[in-house]
Amino acid sequence: MIDDIDDSKAPLLDHLIELRGRLLKCVYALIICGAVCFYFSDKLFAFLIQPLREAFGDGKGQLVYTKLYEAFFVQVKIAIFGAFCLSFPVIANQLWAFVAPGLYAKEKKALLPFIIATPVLFTMGAALAYYVVMPTAFHFFLTFQGNAGGLNVEALPSADAYLSLVMQFILAFGISFLMPVLLMLLNRAGFVSRAQLIGLRRYMIVAAFIAAAVLTPPDVVSQLMLAVPLILLYEITIIAIWFTDRRQAKQLAREERKAGAGPA
Repeated sequence: MIDDIDDSKAPLLDHLIELRGRLLKCVYALIICGAVCFYFSDKLFAFLIQPLREAFGDGKGQLVYTKLYEAFFVQVKIAIFGAFCLSFPVIANQLWAFVAPGLYAKEKKALLPFIIATPVLFTMGAALAYYVVMPTAFHFFLTFQGNAGGLNVEALPSADAYLSLVMQFILAFGISFLMPVLLMLLNRAGFVSRAQLIGLRRYMIVAAFIAAAVLTPPDVVSQLMLAVPLILLYEITIIAIWFTDRRQAKQLAREERKAGAGPA
């Protein structure tokens, strides 16, 4: 059993030195990715404003900035946001390289799928927000343009406010899509069972709508488009846990048969 552990009994100072080195690599990755994103910030911002441009229609609408320094800090925010997204694989790899030597081989096999699934699920949530939710929400918001009491009502969003809204959408959907990873980890750790998740289903539906109300703008369209996927992901997680429980039960039965067939 001892041979199954891939760890070294290094002094605490050695572990701290290793942690410092890996944190520095993460910082370097953030700085490099931030510099690259700042250089291409105009193109990245052009990509981010596509849902709004399509909602306005060709040749219509505009973005304004009300402070002289606002346009510059929009580029800085884009660079920081892009740096975290691009450097996430490096940060996750450094975290895994620091933690993995102290894990059993079975624990490594159990955790590795979750590490791989995390960026995939986050990207799926961000893609849903960008390609589906934001265009739909922006079309809804722009329907309030028109004439009110003889005055023209026109949407003139500022660049900083629009970027903040886009980041809110992307982060809300990306992080929310990580719920299956969290629930599966809690199940593996023994904190929650499939039966408990089934019993909490009605509360989860309420929690999904509360989370959607907090994380998205205060409109019904955005809230529904986050709450419904959350509920579906919850149901998919329950099914996935059923498969993993079944596989573990079969594996345990095989080990018991091998132990029973062994020498007396």
